[in-house]
Amino acid sequence: MWRVTLKAFAVLLLAWFFGNFVLGWFQQNNVETQTDHKEQPSGASESPADQSCFCHLTGVLDDCFCDVESIDVFNNFKIYPRIKRLTEKDYFRYYRVNLKRPCPFWPDDAQCAIKDCHVEPCPESKIPVGIKSGNYNKYSQAANTMSDMTDCEQAKELGAINSTLSNQTKKAFADWARHDDAQDHFCELDDETSPDAEYVDLLLNPERFTGYKGPSAWRVWNSIYEENCFKPRSVYRPLNPLAPSRGDDDAGEGFYNWLEGLCLEKRVFYRLISGLHSSINLHLCAEYLLDEGWGRSVWGPNVQEFRQRFDTAVTKGEGTRRLKNLYFLYLIELRALYKVAPYFERAFINLYTGNAQEDSATKELLLQIFNEIRTFPMHFDEKSMFAGHKTEAKILKEEFRLHFKNISRIMDCVGCSKCRLWGKMQTQGLGTALKILFSEKEIQNLPEHSPSKGFQLTRPEIVALLNGFARLSTSIHQLHNFRLLLKENR
Repeated sequence: MWRVTLKAFAVLLLAWFFGNFVLGWFQQNNVETQTDHKEQPSGASESPADQSCFCHLTGVLDDCFCDVESIDVFNNFKIYPRIKRLTEKDYFRYYRVNLKRPCPFWPDDAQCAIKDCHVEPCPESKIPVGIKSGNYNKYSQAANTMSDMTDCEQAKELGAINSTLSNQTKKAFADWARHDDAQDHFCELDDETSPDAEYVDLLLNPERFTGYKGPSAWRVWNSIYEENCFKPRSVYRPLNPLAPSRGDDDAGEGFYNWLEGLCLEKRVFYRLISGLHSSINLHLCAEYLLDEGWGRSVWGPNVQEFRQRFDTAVTKGEGTRRLKNLYFLYLIELRALYKVAPYFERAFINLYTGNAQEDSATKELLLQIFNEIRTFPMHFDEKSMFAGHKTEAKILKEEFRLHFKNISRIMDCVGCSKCRLWGKMQTQGLGTALKILFSEKEIQNLPEHSPSKGFQLTRPEIVALLNGFARLSTSIHQLHNFRLLLKENR
């Protein structure tokens, strides 16, 4: 009897092992099959969705022979680390600006009440003595001393002459001098002697999202695009919130057909403004107020905001065009720095702050940046602009200059003080770059050991030029960071 029971138990045990083996094999193969089915579509769908802001941001840019990838590598590895350090130097961190100038085009909006819109001016005691001395066109201690003597001598001579002139004639001479001085300016410059002009520490007042938006901000950009970009009102910009609704998803095609029909110079003008707008938007996305409480604010990149402004699907293809215009603007300002290098390489240009050791380090770092820029092989060729009939080219160039100068005046209509500060500075930086590009002959004829009357840069122009380019360099570096964040968010 016990033998029969033992055999039955052995059969049951064998059946149990066999059943578990079959069940386990089936479950494992079933799970693997389901996993394969899940992973394949997920991988296929995530990549386009996550990279939709960048999928078309590649290859050669319009109106020049340079590709996005080359700029990325050159900027992120060679330029950005150096330009960031340069703008932290005393000479470049203090910017004198008048944020109280009234808007010349419409009644001022009430000033932004958001606390992050506020700009904290720098006390005079904190400004390096060489910067606040007031000799903005002089760069070394020796030049300051010589210029003071010369100014005194000139004052005596002019005093003797002026005593024989009527007040009306004196005013005419002053107007002529201001007119001559403004001929090569692409920006409306602040009067640095105005009691409303103040020094601002750019490092303590960084560009970031302040909450300033809505009709006031739209009106500023709308005025820039609609009234200053050589555009008839009958042609509507895509996604313009102030344009009449047309219910037409392809409304932008008419705009771009019109844009492509323009001459190179007018097309370039639009792309410069669009690139500047894109760069500013990128800074706001990268320095966004993520959290606030108990007197502590947390700033950082906002991926959702970035998608809202640049995603191909959300912007109906506009995002890619905006980012390409940013790269185009980068090339324009890079070319200006390449052209102006001889101006700064002269021995007597010292970027004077009064601290000899600091000044020497600043000059050395600036020259390193110029040397890196010379190695870039795909510069924009500005000679293709204003190259037609001499009279027509001259008229077009003046029109180009006046349109941009008008945009610099619109910056005084920005309701947020911090936005106004960075808008004015970056606009002046681009205006200085344009001044450089169209002063090639004057730069080529610079005297080696003395200042030139043909081409000069004031300290505000120098500070705006390098800080403005640093903002573009930062934008391209931030694009790299957003690429990584979008991959992490899969």
